Formats: sequence, C-alpha cells, structure tokens
Amino acid sequence: MTPTTPTLLIHHATLIATMDEQRREVRDGSVLIRGGVIAAVGPAAEVAGMAQQWVGEVDEVIDARGHVVVPGLINTHHHMYQSLTRAIPAAQNAELFGWLKTLYPIWAGLTPEMVRVSTQVAMAELMLSGCTTSSDHLYLYPNGVRLDDSIEAAQQIGMRFHAARGSMSVGESSGGLPPDSLVEREDAILKDTQRLIETHHDEGRYAMLRVVAAPCSPFSVSRDLMRESAQLARAYRTRMHTHLAENDHDVAYSREKFGMTPTEYAESLGWLGDDVWHAHCVKLDAPGIARFAATGTGVAHCPCSNMRLASGIAPIRRMLDAGVPVGLGVDGSASNDAAHLLNEARQAMLLARVGRSLEPFGCDHGPAEMTARNALEIATRGGARVLGRDDIGHLSVGMAADLAIFDTRTLGFAGGALHDPLGALLLCASAQTAYTIVNGRIVVRQGQLTTVDLGPLVERHNRLAGVLVGLNR
Repeated sequence: MTPTTPTLLIHHATLIATMDEQRREVRDGSVLIRGGVIAAVGPAAEVAGMAQQWVGEVDEVIDARGHVVVPGLINTHHHMYQSLTRAIPAAQNAELFGWLKTLYPIWAGLTPEMVRVSTQVAMAELMLSGCTTSSDHLYLYPNGVRLDDSIEAAQQIGMRFHAARGSMSVGESSGGLPPDSLVEREDAILKDTQRLIETHHDEGRYAMLRVVAAPCSPFSVSRDLMRESAQLARAYRTRMHTHLAENDHDVAYSREKFGMTPTEYAESLGWLGDDVWHAHCVKLDAPGIARFAATGTGVAHCPCSNMRLASGIAPIRRMLDAGVPVGLGVDGSASNDAAHLLNEARQAMLLARVGRSLEPFGCDHGPAEMTARNALEIATRGGARVLGRDDIGHLSVGMAADLAIFDTRTLGFAGGALHDPLGALLLCASAQTAYTIVNGRIVVRQGQLTTVDLGPLVERHNRLAGVLVGLNR
C-alpha cells in the first residue's frame, strides 16, 4: 500500500458475492476502499452513509449497476513463459512426457527479454479475466534468465505475485526427463533461491510479492534437492510448490524409480504440510487424499491442462469432501493455450460433474457434484488458502481490496443474469472483466488494461515468439 492509493466507492452493484464466512450475496451493494483495503461492504445505502463521513476523500465512484462484483480470482499454478509456445503443431497432440520432450529444446532459447514480455502477456490475460493474484513456476534459466525478470514484469503490470523459484537438476544422462543442457547445479539452485527470498520475499499482510521454493518435479530433481529445498523454505518461512501425480506415466516413474507412490515419495522428503501445495494431483489415490487432508497439503487444480494433455480428471470433489485445500490453476500457456481464470473455474465445475461418472466406485454423481458457487469458492477462498493468505480471497472489512467486476448486460449474459447473476457468471460464456482492482488500484478499466499498453506488448511478444521457434531472425 502507498499513501497515494485512491479511495474508491463501487456503488449500487447488482450483486456482490462476498465469499465471506457467511457467503453473503448482497443485492444493490457497494464496496468502499481506502488505502488499498476494504473499509466497508454491504447494502448500498449503508456503505454510502459511511462514505459521507469522508466527503472530499472519495477519489472515484464506479457506477456498478448491471455488474456483479466478486473477490479477485487467484491463480495457483502457471508457467507464464509458455505463452511464447502456444499451439506449437508438434506438441498439440502429445501427452505430458512427449509434450515436454518436444518443447524443452525450444525453451532452451529463452532470454531475459522473452521472460519479461511473456510474463506480462500472461498476466494481462489473467487480469482481464478477473484474476488479481497469481503464482508462476519458472523452472528454466538458460541464457542469463533469472526469476527477477518475472518479478520486474509483475511489478510493472501491477499483479499480486507469488514467484516460484523452480529448478531442474537431473538430466537425461542421470535418468531424468529434461536434456542435460537445461539442468542446474543443486548448490547454485539453493544459493539463488536463498538470494531471492532474502531480496524479494515479503511476509507482511497485503504483500504484493512473495517467493516460493519450487523444484520442478520428481522426474527432474534429486531427493537431496527436494529435501534441502524444504529445509531452506522452512528456515525462511516461505511456501513450497512442485508438480505431483499428474498422469499415469508420472505415477509409474515414481513407483519404478523410488518404489513409492507420489504421495509417499513427497512425504518421505518433507513435502507434505500446510506450507506446501502440489500442482495437478490428477492421480492422487485414496490414501494420498487422506494424507493431504491430514497434513493440510494443498492442490492446484488445472482442469484445462489436464484435459489438453489427456492426463485425466482429478478427483476434486473427493479432495474437498476430505478437507484438502484446493485452488485453481490455469497451468502453462502451452498446455492450456489460454489463461482465462474465470473460464478455468467454469471448466472445473463442468468436469467435476462428469468425473465421478467415470470412477469405478459406483458412487452417486450429477449436476450438483460441483455448483457454480462451489467453483467460485475454489477460485477465490480456495486459492487464498492454498497460497497461505488470510488477506485475500473474500470481501470483508480489513481484507485487501482485490476485486473483479463483470458487466452482466452483455450478450453472453442475456437472460441468464436476470435469473441468477452469480450463477450466470460461471454457467454462461466466460466473460472478460469490466474492472479489475488490485490492492485498491484499478488495473483494468472498462475492459482495458491501465498499466501497460497492450497493443505494443502483444506485437513485441509475437516477434519474440517467432525468434524462439526460428521463424524470425
């Protein structure tokens, strides 16, 4: 927060979905924001009365009639550099391991400029979908690339950021998946992770930047690196993140290489706990779900990527019923080819409804398996819990002023918003946001980014994407 953060009044919203402890939905509601924090939320008349106490201090009033206001959506898993390699033909129809082997040689050409530009493109797409906080898992560092490049891009565009210092240390010659040219020395990885934490990590409430220790996956790093990364993270009280149990090949690798299930392997190295979250967990078995629930270990659910790579359908309803923290992730832009977090929530809702019908347990399933409000909760409160945040994820007094505002008077909501404005947000075609507010700052206004000039950014991104794949010289 800064003293110059404007005081905003979001007034007369058709509906405010607070996602607070009572899951209040306020019709004809308003939100008052002061100093980057929510000062009041409730019926418009009540909030307007509070605003009158500060006559002359309210810098702007947003007329929210015809709009739905929700907490800023939270993205718990991404690889933003991959926006440079969306829809690569050779990787369009591959499963995870083949997809990686196709793209690793291309990604070896990444430069610091490419990382900065692709990060802003990915963040712009997220922000336009109502996302205000995102993690990013950068695990490739060729040609002088540093995580600082991503951090700089996030600070310029204005997104709340959890920067995950990924790593790969076991190459093909040692039985790993990545080529030897893309792995790093483990001492260098740990040293750089420590540097990043000491330089950038902010433990404070309303922090805009936190650093995460994040070895890439069991098939690209050693036991020692997993164990020592956990020790480092806990010494500095930062969080830990990696991929786990993404598909059948991932599970088979773990059983063959380590003689354990992915959950057993993670637990043996200290990678279960309420300071840990794992991406995907498509193949998490019943004992694994139980251990995740007992330890408070989180899951980043990535339905579009899981479908794109034919990895399977994660048992999200069983996880939620067991008490596992579950957030939402768009995953990398080359395995989802989009970064629209509202659409990701819609896909999570739809996929859960068919997922149980494919399970061999004979359990009941149906449309109520995942409701629109369930999906929104995963995308907001769930993401906050996974990232270890108690200052974002719902709208109430004292919470960070992170909000997304959607105009329901548009074609895609015709009819639907009349019956259930919030349900329509998830059930109808996924819309872009009218306003996105991060820490009290308007970063999307009337559907347009305010912090970067999108046209030149996309043009620069496309040029660099061509250079990366050899189309531009």
